[in-house]
Amino acid sequence: MNLSSEIRSEHARHLTRRWFFQECGVGMASLAAMDLMRSQGFAAPASAGPLADKRPHYPARAKRVIYLFMGGAPSHLELFDNKPELAKWDGRLPPADLLKGYRAAFINPNSRLLGPKFKFARHGRSGAEISELLPHLSKIADDLTIVRSMKTDAFNHAPAQILMSTGSQIFGRPSFGAWTLYGLGTENQDLPGYVVMQSGQKGPSGGLSNFGCGFLPTVYQGVPFRSSGEPVLYLSNPKGVTDRTQRQTLDALKQLNEERLGTVGDPEIAARINSFELAYRMQQTAPEVMDLSQEPKHILEMYGAKPGEASFANNCLLARRLVERGVRFVQLFHEAWDHHGGLVNGLKQQCGLTDQPCAALVRDLKQRGLLEDTLVIWGGEFGRTPMVQGGSDGRDHHPNAFTMWFAGGGMKPGITLGQSDEFGFNVTQDAVHVHDLHATLLHLLGFEHTKLAVRFQGLDMRLTNVHGELVPQMLA
Repeated sequence: MNLSSEIRSEHARHLTRRWFFQECGVGMASLAAMDLMRSQGFAAPASAGPLADKRPHYPARAKRVIYLFMGGAPSHLELFDNKPELAKWDGRLPPADLLKGYRAAFINPNSRLLGPKFKFARHGRSGAEISELLPHLSKIADDLTIVRSMKTDAFNHAPAQILMSTGSQIFGRPSFGAWTLYGLGTENQDLPGYVVMQSGQKGPSGGLSNFGCGFLPTVYQGVPFRSSGEPVLYLSNPKGVTDRTQRQTLDALKQLNEERLGTVGDPEIAARINSFELAYRMQQTAPEVMDLSQEPKHILEMYGAKPGEASFANNCLLARRLVERGVRFVQLFHEAWDHHGGLVNGLKQQCGLTDQPCAALVRDLKQRGLLEDTLVIWGGEFGRTPMVQGGSDGRDHHPNAFTMWFAGGGMKPGITLGQSDEFGFNVTQDAVHVHDLHATLLHLLGFEHTKLAVRFQGLDMRLTNVHGELVPQMLA
């Protein structure tokens, strides 16, 4: 067989039916998804690239998101949901009817009740009840939308975090940030559209799936940044590699990848090309964005940030710098709130690390005119039990009732929505399930949650699955 015959034989082999279904499944799904988006009127033209700025279904109230994910689950009973009656029941067994059908993660549900460990007071014109642990947040109470009636389906960290992040307890679904970037694109092509930073005692229990892209092309997944040193590993060229050499290398890789893309049509090749080019541009833009020494002294003091030191405070200030430059979605994971024991000291420590920078972020966005269309989200994956764990100083996981707060981006400021019972055990008014929250957040971003969908493996997949109702009481 001569060379030309070998080439024809190889070409024919790559055009088999088996190859088509094996290699092009994701590509065809992506093409169908993009066609669906264009038909709905919010996708950018294909020639503009997957991260081009796109139009949503209707005018958005929120154009960007900063998600302060408090991994490990803060105790709503010590921070936002004051329960004087629980204090009266301290040390007593809970009423039997309260525990009917209830499953706890670790403790015997019939454990003694634990009264709140900190005092509450009302703040602002709204009269929001906030714990003494949060003096800085108390000063911006009228800018907050506090929801005390959150509910979820999971009571262990990883599945609950994945549910909060992706709308499902099953790994492999796109995260809320990935859906946002998929639907809206980004306003800065020299930085990732979705940036993730971490602090606390460890990474999120749900792992990378908390900011993954699932079945969407990988160009939509979150990109981890570091808050000290180089923002991304290997951002600088090694010794001996000049800018010219790097550019020539990237051009050669791009040509080879484009040839392969033209042959097989796999969108992951396009994502790879995009990532190489973005990394090259980031070498110029990222160091400047992440340089906190450029901030005035009074701003650094407002956040409690210290340039060069990794901290939640630094991450909050970096989040403002990123959204200011057109990054669409910034997610800060602070995994440090899992207080099965050592509740009092643990809450004091974590509130000391996070209260000031959270409040500073809202104030800073507001004074720069960014809060109006920047949605700030604060919360964990579930709440904590009113029953004691760890002797006399801890609480177990609790999915039936917990608290989150929001600011800006079309949320109604100065309100506290929802109620739980006298023990903070079950929601009694205005329940907001995780799916309802996702539907509401997508609405603020300009999307009808039932229409932001991608057909995958024969199903129209969306963030809210087959659930989710808009919560109009949360909206300005």
